[in-house]
Amino acid sequence: MIYLDNAATTKTDEKVVQEMLPYFSENYGNASSVYEFGSKSKLAINKARETIAEALCAQPEEIYFTAGGSESDNWALKAVAEAYREKGKHIITTKIEHHAILHTCAYLEKEGYQVTYLDVDERGFIDLGELQKAIRPDTVLISIMFANNEIGTIEPVEKIGEIAKENEIFFHTDAVQAFGQIPIDVEKMHIDMLSASGHKLNGPKGVGFLYIRKGIKMGSFIHGGAQERKRRAGTENIPGIVGLGKAVELAVTSMEERAKRESELRDYLIGRVLKEVPYSRLNGPRENRLPNNTNFCFQFIEGESLLIMLDMKGICGSSGSACTSGSLNPSHVLLAIGLPHEIAHGSLRLTLGKDTTKEEIDTTIEAIKEIVERLRDMSPLYEDFKKKSS
Repeated sequence: MIYLDNAATTKTDEKVVQEMLPYFSENYGNASSVYEFGSKSKLAINKARETIAEALCAQPEEIYFTAGGSESDNWALKAVAEAYREKGKHIITTKIEHHAILHTCAYLEKEGYQVTYLDVDERGFIDLGELQKAIRPDTVLISIMFANNEIGTIEPVEKIGEIAKENEIFFHTDAVQAFGQIPIDVEKMHIDMLSASGHKLNGPKGVGFLYIRKGIKMGSFIHGGAQERKRRAGTENIPGIVGLGKAVELAVTSMEERAKRESELRDYLIGRVLKEVPYSRLNGPRENRLPNNTNFCFQFIEGESLLIMLDMKGICGSSGSACTSGSLNPSHVLLAIGLPHEIAHGSLRLTLGKDTTKEEIDTTIEAIKEIVERLRDMSPLYEDFKKKSS
């Protein structure tokens, strides 16, 4: 199998698994217990919290563990909206956010909040001038993703943070795809809240965190206990938290070397596909792009058919976000960057991992060339196009 869908999820690193194992059947005490056996779990949580905080240039007490990125996104938006509704009920986001943000915004609109959805350009970048114009006296929150999960665009986060700070507006960023891939400094970038998830950086599924800058007034998202300093009730997922901490440690240690290697493979893949597959296009920018992300559109074919035929060759890819991969509708991100439906339907996202090899990339490129040619031979649209071009 050639696995090129690391934006959807990653293989849990063996070192992470080994770190987690004792907390299932040896050190299984409840961290809220007063006896020494439970304190071992408490110490493990604190260690993971410190590791994550250091990776973000944050304080340990600003890290709150959750069940993953979607919960973190929901919590950030709903809790700030509720806590600061007296100040205003206006939120700014973008049209290319993950559905964990977009669907939460839709929920808040039903509750009487107003949301401005910023456009992006053909490469997926927001216009900072348009962000400035969208700010109103009643704007309480700006939520803009750090990097897009489909087309890899890294937004100008530091400048967004500066604008938010100048206007005394809270800034949340969904960093699920970026955290562990590229350096993040919440102080330098003026980030007030940040969401991340373990399974995107070779950690376990079902665990993530929300960074909340000290001083932000936010209520609990889950009620029922005093865990996470009374902000997130429920017995902690100790093995998951330990695994997340180890995954962050490994990701930070290897980040520079891994990013260099993945970027080189990414650019090699992009170059060959655009050169060797006619009527193909790269979605997203060449620069300011996640090191492991590629996203293409191939005219005159259906992306779903391409994925199925790649799967038959043992190659795993995606047509967009893992959370909407069962949908027959074209990606909202590709439509937002201006692609017509017929081209957006022919999309393919290939995202590299730390174990991806050049040989796997070469095999995948040859498979794409063969499959695209075969699908176009069956396409009446391609036949009409050739007739009109001749």
